[in-house]
Amino acid sequence: MATSLSLADLRSRWNEVLDLLEKSDRITWMAFFDARLASLEESVLTLDYSDSAKFGGAHGYSSTRVRQQELLHAAIKEVFNVDLEIRQIP
Repeated sequence: MATSLSLADLRSRWNEVLDLLEKSDRITWMAFFDARLASLEESVLTLDYSDSAKFGGAHGYSSTRVRQQELLHAAIKEVFNVDLEIRQIP
């Protein structure tokens, strides 16, 4: 799906996305609060955690990450009315 949404557009309204996440799940909000919006290419949003190492290291929370990513996807869809694939860099 092609979108006219740019990374600058996403960054300018990112707090709206975070506000929706905070209302639905504060833990998810905390997980994405430190994310850096690294790129948006061909409807794929890449989040970078290298500064905070938020998702670095192995642990057994993969099912939680899936749910959190679904909540983020829904919040972005609500604010921007676009479907983006989300990729995360630890």
